Amino acid sequence: MTKTLPPLNLASRMSRLGTETAFEVLARAKALEAEGRDIVHLEIGEPDFDTPKNIVEAGVDALRAGWTHYGPANGQPPVRETIADYVGRFRGIQVEPTEVVVVPGGKPIMFFALLALAETGDEVIYPNPGFPIYESMIRFVGAKAVSCPIREQNGFALDPQDVISRLTPNTKVVILNSPANPTGGVTGRDQLQEVLAALKDRPDISILSDEIYHRMLYDGEEHISPMSDPEIRDQIILLDGFSKTYAMTGWRLGYGVMRSDLAEQITKLMVNSNSCTASFTQVAGIEALTGDQSGAEAMCAEFDKRRKHIVKLLNEVPGMSCHLPKGAFYVFPNIKETGWSSDDLQKKILNEGGVACLAGTAFGAEGEGYLRFSYANSIPAIEEGVRRVRKVLESL
Repeated sequence: MTKTLPPLNLASRMSRLGTETAFEVLARAKALEAEGRDIVHLEIGEPDFDTPKNIVEAGVDALRAGWTHYGPANGQPPVRETIADYVGRFRGIQVEPTEVVVVPGGKPIMFFALLALAETGDEVIYPNPGFPIYESMIRFVGAKAVSCPIREQNGFALDPQDVISRLTPNTKVVILNSPANPTGGVTGRDQLQEVLAALKDRPDISILSDEIYHRMLYDGEEHISPMSDPEIRDQIILLDGFSKTYAMTGWRLGYGVMRSDLAEQITKLMVNSNSCTASFTQVAGIEALTGDQSGAEAMCAEFDKRRKHIVKLLNEVPGMSCHLPKGAFYVFPNIKETGWSSDDLQKKILNEGGVACLAGTAFGAEGEGYLRFSYANSIPAIEEGVRRVRKVLESL
């Protein structure tokens, strides 16, 4: 006999919580595979490479050496020292270990920063299309989500005036992301400096700079971090991690770098939620940052080949046009000529073509008229996926 459960009385805040559609599409694709369907996976933002062997071995050695216990909530001291040195070298600045908080993945820094800084009545500017958890977390903490459009005509780089025109006395946080998910867009030095010049006059505004893809750049592009500007550094919260560069998605290892007094508050949130990040993964993180980099470099070189190939193929598909991204491992083709909505076409491509991709609207309303494909899959899989997409579009 099935028990009838009473109504679930959720807190009102749960109605403001969004999701990450990539995992929903992945679940649907896996369900189709369970029915015997052959699915090409171009939806999930996860490198298809294994974690480099030297990092895996460091993690195994750490387990055997007893790094299996609780550690400090803000991260093991040697790990924070290593991260401080790494961030300092890459951004040309001096970073202290007290400014580093190690967390299980990148998302906690988004969540904790907004919990610590934004509340009802505050406004948070975020990129749209952009990583969906930005908007979800802004709304969850009760702040107002202020959408900043990211436009194809700008090469999916941030237009400084789109940020500046949205600043109000209530602005509390501005979120920046370069290289960007879902577009692969990269914001250049001049564009970034124009934004920062306006924000320097507003020391009450914090800047959450998501730089998780900073090592995935192509065609000689240079990564420009707002943290490198000494005049605004104290307003910056740097978000970075190991998942993308080192194919360590399942290790759940990320970090934030920020002024020390804010780091203390973020550490309190760690104490109240996760207690600490797994110690053995942190030890593996030391090897990732200081050890042999050939695995990460080879992965990025392969992504570059796939990037060029998938763009060429997509631009040959009737009804599609695809900008060549400068970073990350995504393409964001324009599908407006098909006359279909992003969501409807994404479903049709999955159900009829057996290709899992994401609707542009999974990343915000400004993503209408686009799809996102991840090229974190092999060239043969990409070729087969685009062939199937072409077949679906030719049947419309």
